[in-house]
Amino acid sequence: MAEIHEEDLPRIIDDEDTANPQKVTDELPVVIGYPMKLIAFVCRQIVMACGFLMAFTFGAVVVIRYGFGGDLFAYEEWLLAFSIVGFFAGAVLASARNLHINADILGIVIKDPKLIWWRGFVVLLIELLVILFLFYACYVSLADDFSFPRLRATPVLRIPFVSWRIAIMVAFGFMAMFTAAYLYVHIRKGMGLPLKSEANKEAAK
Repeated sequence: MAEIHEEDLPRIIDDEDTANPQKVTDELPVVIGYPMKLIAFVCRQIVMACGFLMAFTFGAVVVIRYGFGGDLFAYEEWLLAFSIVGFFAGAVLASARNLHINADILGIVIKDPKLIWWRGFVVLLIELLVILFLFYACYVSLADDFSFPRLRATPVLRIPFVSWRIAIMVAFGFMAMFTAAYLYVHIRKGMGLPLKSEANKEAAK
């Protein structure tokens, strides 16, 4: 493994990183990176739409219930579906920007660059394995749902539970993709292999 210096260690790459942002998807081959950029863009739109819908619906409920003495018909059921989808779309965005919170005290106490790299490698690897396990657990849950003669659904609108469970499984799949991308960049950095962002900087000089 190449000599590791502290300034060479991967940093969180997100939209606010610099005036000229470099995202982890830019370090991947275009055939992989571009679809992942599209996934992040779609998830961002879903989060904004679901956030607006929840705020608007709760406001409408207050006005209709206390202003006119009425109620929105079975709004809890379809709003639950949107809130779950919006939450996990936000989780995908957090994975895309490597912004999930982890209570890792080693990130504070370790000072040696090599140990910092190994700590980052272990953390990313554990995150990836946990997400893949959750993806598999979602698959098992869906297989159980489809084993019933009739799909279980909400009592009023009859929205199948599998509709948002599928969305959750897809979200875990996307989270695994972005976590694997960060692990890939981390490994390349530790091996001393050049990144596309560094090549672009050199070309700009």
